[in-house]
Amino acid sequence: MKKISLSLIALSTMFVAVACKSDGKKDKKEEVVEEETIVVEEKVEEVKTLTIELTPKSESTVKGSAVFKQENGEVTMTATFEGLTPGEHAIHLHEKADCSSPDGKSTGGHWNPTFEQHGKWGDEAGYHKGDIGNFTADENGKGTITFTTDEWCINCDDDTKNIVGKAVIVHQGTDDFTSQPSGAAGARVSCGGIIE
Repeated sequence: MKKISLSLIALSTMFVAVACKSDGKKDKKEEVVEEETIVVEEKVEEVKTLTIELTPKSESTVKGSAVFKQENGEVTMTATFEGLTPGEHAIHLHEKADCSSPDGKSTGGHWNPTFEQHGKWGDEAGYHKGDIGNFTADENGKGTITFTTDEWCINCDDDTKNIVGKAVIVHQGTDDFTSQPSGAAGARVSCGGIIE
């Protein structure tokens, strides 16, 4: 009887030990954490470029070209001319891309979609969107101007910024930035329509 009791005690102890041992062993499960990937789409603006030719007007010999490049929300105009008299000349954008008249007046007045007074670009008193300013021709009658602004665009839906359908006009004289409505810049000696 003692032998059976001892055997039972030994057997019970073994059972408890095995049970404890298996309770202590927990299956390790790998936790899979899903990473959420957020894709941020960057708006890539298309670079637009437009090149126009300018032809002589008002019996001048002034001709040239202008390149308009839209990039990063700004338009840069780089224009080169030849046949100018040495010194300063005004350059503006005018209302219509119509260079058909001999004097260039078929382009209308300065482009002024916001109905401001004529003035120097950036002046607090106001200025036309076409009021670019003056540039200098050298002793050989050659001149270059580069102008950058975020107030223009190439063929966008904003009529107060869209330069397509306007004209580049070079004047015989300088813009005084005060005379209304166009700065008393003299005859229109070269013209180019901004057409795509």
